[in-house]
Amino acid sequence: MKKPFTQRFGDFIEGKGFYIVLLLCVAAIGVSGWYLFSALTPGGEETAVGGPAQIAVTATPKVTAPAMTAEHPVPMATPAATPKPAAPSAAASAPAATPAATPAASPSTYLWPVRGDILTAYTVDALAYDPTMADWRAHTGIDIAASAGTEVRAAAAGTVASVTSDLMMGTTVVVDHGGGVTTTYANLASVPTVEEGDAVSSGDVLGSVGNTAIAESALPDHLHFSMAMDGAPVDPLSRLSK
Repeated sequence: MKKPFTQRFGDFIEGKGFYIVLLLCVAAIGVSGWYLFSALTPGGEETAVGGPAQIAVTATPKVTAPAMTAEHPVPMATPAATPKPAAPSAAASAPAATPAATPAASPSTYLWPVRGDILTAYTVDALAYDPTMADWRAHTGIDIAASAGTEVRAAAAGTVASVTSDLMMGTTVVVDHGGGVTTTYANLASVPTVEEGDAVSSGDVLGSVGNTAIAESALPDHLHFSMAMDGAPVDPLSRLSK
C-alpha cells in the first residue's frame, strides 16, 4: 500500500535532515563571506567609525613696535634709582665719652669720735708692750678712754664701708671719707646704729663704746680708733682737731 505524501516527506526529513541543515549553514556562511568581501574591496567606500577630529588653530597676532617719529617718540623705560644707604653720622657711630669720675677730696679736719685720755698711743716705728697679749707689738691706732655705752661719732662725713664683728677687735665700723681716707672704730658694743652703705655726716652716731675687743680686754673701757690713707695707717692725732 502506497504511503501518503506527508508521511513520505516526514520520513525523508528524518533520514536526510542532518545534511540539509549542514547545507543551509554552509550557504549562510558563503553569503556572509561574500558580503564582507565586497564591502572591503578597494572600490567600495569605507564607513568611518567616528567623524574626523577637527583642531582649530588660532594664529597669535604679531605685535609690531610703533615706529618712533618726531611727533610720537617711543618712551624708554627709566630704571628706578636705588637709594643709597645713609652714612652713619660720626656722632651716632662714636660711643659717647664717659667723663672720668673725680674722687671726692678727703675732709681737712676730723672730730674726736669720743673724748678721753689716750691709753695707748699710735706707734709703728717702735714696739709697745701689750698687757693683754703680754708681748711687744706695733699699735696702728689710738685707744681713747671712755665709759661703756658712750656714743661714738663719725669723725667726718662719708659712707659706711663695712660693719663687721672682728675676732680680735670686736664690733668694728669702717667709714670711707673719699680721697683714699678711711677711719675705723673698734671695740664697739655688739649692735652699732649704722649699716653698710649708709651715708653719714660729721658727728653722726655710729654706735657706742663696748668691750668686744678680746685683743685689748686688759685695758679699761675705751674706743680703739685708727685712720688710713690709701690703705696705709696714719697717726690719728695728726688729723684730729686740737
